[in-house]
Amino acid sequence: MMTSKERAELRAQANTLDTILMVGKGGVSETLIAEAEKVLDARELVKGRVLESAMMSAREVCDAICEQTGAEGIQVVGNRFVIYRKSEKLERERKAQAQPKAPKPAKKKVNPVKAGIRSRRKAAKEERERRDKYFHDAAVQAAIERRKQQSRGE
Repeated sequence: MMTSKERAELRAQANTLDTILMVGKGGVSETLIAEAEKVLDARELVKGRVLESAMMSAREVCDAICEQTGAEGIQVVGNRFVIYRKSEKLERERKAQAQPKAPKPAKKKVNPVKAGIRSRRKAAKEERERRDKYFHDAAVQAAIERRKQQSRGE
């Protein structure tokens, strides 16, 4: 048995479905039941229509199909009906898709504009460090020379 919320959700999904089952003057026959079984296995949710030439009402047709297929009647409005039966085949497919796969390594997004900025900043930083090292070394050399001159002069 389904809850009213599940039934309401299935009704909402059925709004967009096309009518698949057509019941005519032959009524609920073996071929109709076989077709309903096939469609329920493939889709789970099926919309049907009872033609004016049929001798049964939509409610009677829906109940008869549900009884013979093991489905549940979701909605009957006018000459249309919606039935639902959980499909083991679709359930297996959903479980197979839900299996977590090995996570892909995160790919770092690179913005080409920012990449250019980054490379220019990196180059400028390296240039500053090279220049600072040069002037530092030059200052150290000058200090050494001054010490030597002071030590000679004294």
